[in-house]
Amino acid sequence: MNHASRALRLAFAGTPPFALPALDALHAAGHEIAAVFTQADRPAGRGRQVQPGAVKARALALKLAVHQPTSFKCAAAVDLLRHIRVDALIVVAYGLILPPAALAAPRLGCFNLHASLLPRWRGAAPIQRALQAGDPVTGVSIMRMESGLDTGPVLAVRRVTIDPCDTAATLHDRLAAVGAALLCETLDALAGGTAVEMPQPADGVCYAAKIEKSEAPIDWRLDADSIVRQVRAFNPWPVAETRLRGRQLRIWGAEVAPPSACAAGAAPGTVVAVSKEGVDVACGRGVTRITMVQLPGRRAVSAEAFANAEPLGGAAFSNP
Repeated sequence: MNHASRALRLAFAGTPPFALPALDALHAAGHEIAAVFTQADRPAGRGRQVQPGAVKARALALKLAVHQPTSFKCAAAVDLLRHIRVDALIVVAYGLILPPAALAAPRLGCFNLHASLLPRWRGAAPIQRALQAGDPVTGVSIMRMESGLDTGPVLAVRRVTIDPCDTAATLHDRLAAVGAALLCETLDALAGGTAVEMPQPADGVCYAAKIEKSEAPIDWRLDADSIVRQVRAFNPWPVAETRLRGRQLRIWGAEVAPPSACAAGAAPGTVVAVSKEGVDVACGRGVTRITMVQLPGRRAVSAEAFANAEPLGGAAFSNP
């Protein structure tokens, strides 16, 4: 932002890596970030050592004031937000609910960067659920926050095409970058008095429920399209999985095999072919070609390399 008169005094609330491009963009644009709110440090990595979240680490590197209230339902957290007297609070994947008192504290209000085209995929896991549903397009929305779950009026949207090879990881990174740019544009309009807020339509509302580890097992009785979408949606977490000869096998990559692939009456889960392209598995309808796998305690490898090390003739992957 080149116009000092349009610089805003902001508070920023976010926790995971998805929020980093937005924080960086606001800082680079010349906005005054008076405070950063983020969730408490948590154990991470194999050693389960307590570590700061991505936003806290970046905020400290930028020499910004960091606050980690356990909840905004306590008066002290709301009083702090009031005390710093910001024009707006920007929320990006924060993870804590803001009660009405907190939403009313900033002069212009609170604004959320959400990774979907609202009102589709309100809730916790919009990126994964869009992939899982086979949506051809998603995007980002800048929304004024209110008490309902992602129900507030929308100030700006930007559409993003979902590529056939996208995973939750690749789509996450693209949406984070697009959202950061859109957020800066929207705040410029807000500061200049030209922002327009549109109520969300009543039609098309759906919810992106939180992803659970229990969703990871693959049901080979499903069609190949659904299984491949599950693999893409659950990369990098919780990672789709199956069982082979009693062992867990994580599936990092898969595609729908071409129509020439033949399952010829094979039971769902049965390996029907192995080639340089991958391992073909019969499904309820069609054939899934596995391309990347991982055994417990091992690195992820190509399905071809795995099949060379572990013969799969006559093998069958088990249903949950």
